[in-house]
Amino acid sequence: MTQCTAPVRGHNSAAAAAACPACRYRYGRGYGYSSGYSSPSYPSYSSSTSSGSSSGSSGSRSSGTSRPRWSRTGSTVLYTSAQVQSLTPVREAVERVAVQQPDLRDCFLCHAWTDRQGAAKDLDDALKAAGVKTWFSELDLGLGVPMMRTIDRGLANSRIGLVLVTPNFIKGLPNQGVADKELSALLAGNRLVPIVHETTYDELRNVSPLLASRTGLDTKEDTMAQVADKIAELVKIWT
Repeated sequence: MTQCTAPVRGHNSAAAAAACPACRYRYGRGYGYSSGYSSPSYPSYSSSTSSGSSSGSSGSRSSGTSRPRWSRTGSTVLYTSAQVQSLTPVREAVERVAVQQPDLRDCFLCHAWTDRQGAAKDLDDALKAAGVKTWFSELDLGLGVPMMRTIDRGLANSRIGLVLVTPNFIKGLPNQGVADKELSALLAGNRLVPIVHETTYDELRNVSPLLASRTGLDTKEDTMAQVADKIAELVKIWT
């Protein structure tokens, strides 16, 4: 009788099983026994890293390894694949609006009134430093103006709208009376970019599932300066 040549734990390769006089006909080309040996698993790789991975600069956060089609030649600004996917429809809207209304400001910044001297000012300063012409509600609107009116008026004068989502913003959102119908229309235009700061999209989803359905940028992934650089590339039409 033909005897199996495998060691106690079984054949350690497909070639060994195929060469065994007892096993080669048993397993055939589809060889896949369960005698205790398991092949090692290997990590899968993609063309871009996920957010949160280490970067080349000491102390800086990673912002991915992808470059979207709208990046300027020689740009060093990098994106995660998820950011490219979520920002691409916004860029397409920017290109359409730029042709129809070339004199609009780059963006307006909608934020909680209580953030006007904190996170909102920090972001506005970073955007201006990156060369973005902003419409900042701290300068253009007063206390008590409804958020939807802010967004409508801001979009009328700007290529895109930025919504700075902070704990203060989320806390005040239920009192703003934001109608799902109005928000749906604004989101359908692909001209709103949420920027989450010191909170999460899950927290936003608890009070506004519609606004949370549009992902944008997050200061857990990028610094304020990196966010501003990405917005600058998003709204500029290079000539």
